[in-house]
Amino acid sequence: MRYLATVQYKGTAYCGWQKQTVSKLPSIQEEIEKILSKILNEDIKIFGSGRTDAGVHALGQTFHFNSGKHIDFYKFSHGFNELIPNDIVLVDLKEVDENFHARFSAKGKTYLYKIENKNHFDPFNENLAYQLKTKLDLKVMEEASKVFVGEHNFQNFTSKEEDDNNFVRNISKITFSEDEKFINIELTGNGFMRYMVRMIVGNLVQVGLGKLTKKEIEKNLNSNIRKPSSFKAPSEGLYLKEVLYN
Repeated sequence: MRYLATVQYKGTAYCGWQKQTVSKLPSIQEEIEKILSKILNEDIKIFGSGRTDAGVHALGQTFHFNSGKHIDFYKFSHGFNELIPNDIVLVDLKEVDENFHARFSAKGKTYLYKIENKNHFDPFNENLAYQLKTKLDLKVMEEASKVFVGEHNFQNFTSKEEDDNNFVRNISKITFSEDEKFINIELTGNGFMRYMVRMIVGNLVQVGLGKLTKKEIEKNLNSNIRKPSSFKAPSEGLYLKEVLYN
């Protein structure tokens, strides 16, 4: 039987989602596989919807795995969450078709980026948001974000060296909201390459600081010359919010 699981995690203490051959820190993947294998008493390998980098968090990361056992989510989740480190939690588990794949069946993703909305450091937000300690002009950031919406070649907004789709992705929407604690930026698209969200946000932050213009971003986005942006927001503000399926 094949199962689709949804987990939340704080990525601060991990080298990222994927197992690494050389790393002093554990990965989210290996921690989950270890607990699943122990509970189910069989060797479990999981397949994620995609990677998250070191320090990046998730509100709705998904993965699938196969098991010969029938699993009841409510009973299973209690035991799993008791054994797994406290910064990882299983929030959903359901049986899916044998042809389902957590990565290849996904239609898109939504990422959330959190920026501390204060002009001073709040210790309770450490590692959970971009602590810029400077007020941003949200209005000009929202206006500049419109250049990224739609289908574009994002070769200058990723560190990825090669891409089967020639770096073309479609961002369906970028939304902003704010409260007394955070500026929240949500990006939804059919796919995101390595550092793509962080580079987009990094450029928008420069706009909010008055150091970059919408026109300059648009020029770099439409350029045929490969020259990845030097502006990249830090990992601690990034959350994989949701993986979208049919």
